[in-house]
Amino acid sequence: MASTGNLAESRDATGAGAPLTVGWFSSGRGEGSYGLLKAALDTIESGDLPVKIAFVFINRVKGQTKRTDRFLELVDSHDIPLVTLSSRDFRRSHGNRPWNELREEFDRAAIELLRPHSADIAVHAGYMLIAPLLCSEFVTLNVHPALPGGTIGMWQQAVWDVIAGGLDEAGAMIHVSTEDVDEGPVVATSRFSVRGDGFDSLWAEISGFDVGALKEDPGEDLPLFRAIRNASMLRERPFLIETLKAVAAGRIDPTGAGEVVDLTPVVELAAGG
Repeated sequence: MASTGNLAESRDATGAGAPLTVGWFSSGRGEGSYGLLKAALDTIESGDLPVKIAFVFINRVKGQTKRTDRFLELVDSHDIPLVTLSSRDFRRSHGNRPWNELREEFDRAAIELLRPHSADIAVHAGYMLIAPLLCSEFVTLNVHPALPGGTIGMWQQAVWDVIAGGLDEAGAMIHVSTEDVDEGPVVATSRFSVRGDGFDSLWAEISGFDVGALKEDPGEDLPLFRAIRNASMLRERPFLIETLKAVAAGRIDPTGAGEVVDLTPVVELAAGG
């Protein structure tokens, strides 16, 4: 199993030119999680990403939802070792106790299941659980849909915070996962404008409206909300891929000890922005 040790020493031991090995953590809930994994696999197969996905861990099981089953089928189709542990079933088997009382127990169970596997780093790509022990067991990078100093929490709140703040730009960061949720050292950022063509008319539509009321109706169907979310998703996949490329090349230190790298130019190029 990978640990929080020295990545350079670990990779040197495997030989020069060896691909970066990655443990992939996901909740496999929707298109975002599926798209991140598929984009990574497609780029690996094209030869443009010197990475090997050593295993995939998902906190769901087959039959839980159709979207989860689709995610699991993607993993199986690439013969990647798959480790599953349903957080829903885990909670039920522990008397439906509050999840904040079960996080560490769940992590311990996950760690035991993962002992046969190893990786240079781990990536949380749509992994929806707070993982206080897992992030100590692995050098872990988390994709977070807000810029440093912005939203802590889910992507939905990140979009609403952009709207409520009348901000000119949005973006994402990749940071080291720690026990402090969404507050670990940042290793990379990517930002984009939410003004200009495709946005200004949508901002005008909500001028004078209370954002709290808009959250109730029309909610996430608000055209401006959808536009910001779509722009974010368009960039999320190349952002993660470019970050992994930079880690593999030694330009980004996944422990967070190096400088923050702004990947906006290369991400915008990939996204057609």
